[in-house]
Amino acid sequence: MPYQPPVWPVHVKAVVLDAEGRVLLSKNDREEWELPGGPLDSGDVETGRRPDASPESAVERLVLERTGRLVEADALIDDGVWILETTPVERSLIVTYGCSLLPPDQPPPDPEDGIGDDHKGHALVRLDRVQDLEMAAPYKRAILTWSRRR
Repeated sequence: MPYQPPVWPVHVKAVVLDAEGRVLLSKNDREEWELPGGPLDSGDVETGRRPDASPESAVERLVLERTGRLVEADALIDDGVWILETTPVERSLIVTYGCSLLPPDQPPPDPEDGIGDDHKGHALVRLDRVQDLEMAAPYKRAILTWSRRR
């Protein structure tokens, strides 16, 4: 039988720090905190929806759509590409970018912003509280890596 490579959705995620050094997080339907973002969009010929031009433009679009926050993708985070296994049969390739909040002194998000997607809310969280949150370890590493770089 010929080799069949795995086919997983690609999700882009953002580490967004505000002017006070807090990180923007989303609470998912599993009651875990995660970085805002989502799957790359391949477009839809029938509706005319265009595919994402790049992972950077996708992460900027997704953060805006899901949290109401305008960001600029700065750089791919070292050690920020990994496989998330939400169940034994559900896997996604995660690609994580450090992003700048535009403008950097935006007020905290309304926890209800973005509730229409698969999240229950959003918050700006102090960096010293991240390690205590229910969150996948690679997200925590990405936050730490980006915060050190900033």
